[in-house]
Amino acid sequence: MKRRVAIGAVLLWSTIAVAQDRAITVASTTSTEQSGLFGHLLPLFAEEEGISVKVVAVGTGQALDIGRRGDADVVFVHDRAAEDKFMSEGQGVRRFDVMYNDFVIIGPKSDPAKITGSKDVTDALRKIAAAKAPFVSRGDKSGTHAAELRLWKEAGVDVGAAKDGWYREIGQGMGPALNMASSSNTYLLSDRGTWLSFKNRGELAILMEGDKRLFNQYGVMLVNPEKHPNVKAKDGQAFIDWLLSPKGQEAIAGYKVGGEQLFFPNASH
Repeated sequence: MKRRVAIGAVLLWSTIAVAQDRAITVASTTSTEQSGLFGHLLPLFAEEEGISVKVVAVGTGQALDIGRRGDADVVFVHDRAAEDKFMSEGQGVRRFDVMYNDFVIIGPKSDPAKITGSKDVTDALRKIAAAKAPFVSRGDKSGTHAAELRLWKEAGVDVGAAKDGWYREIGQGMGPALNMASSSNTYLLSDRGTWLSFKNRGELAILMEGDKRLFNQYGVMLVNPEKHPNVKAKDGQAFIDWLLSPKGQEAIAGYKVGGEQLFFPNASH
């Protein structure tokens, strides 16, 4: 009897150990982490699938590079042009839309550039440049930084010539950029999710929003196990499948801060 109990205990421990060993690494953006979305989603996923997730939260460019090195199983980012390049290199198996939100221009309530109420993002950026109003850029090759640079280019503003003047790149994530803007009353481009989760607002407010060019789509990809045999393809795909499933999409829609929904599910299959 004692032997049976001992064997049963060993089998039970083995089962627990296997479950504990089921873990994946997801390279993602600072916005999904700092907005609190992963803190909401990952316990639900772990409870349902028995797989833990380690998140490496960096800018989208860095997240994709982590995937290129095979140091992540899944990448979950928001820069479609960079994602398409990643896929064209054969680095990902397949790309899926997961959710979206939008970008907003944050600035001091005093609004020295007078952009409040504008519905044209390029017009707002030209006003900021004309006023030489201080603007903080993440400067970290993230999805937000890439979107910001595309918008400056569309506005016809050469921010490269303005560096170290009114335009300042800090090479950091969304949270630090918001903290810097708050402490110095400057403008910046933020994803709405991180802004809604941000507490240290000071005199900052959303001054410009609503332009369709501020649309912010997120995509997810399994890192190609044919290029990187160490990729945990089965469990990584389980995470992707869960995000795209009705339960995952409902969990994304259900994440709110102060009663406001931060991300809007729009999974593609």
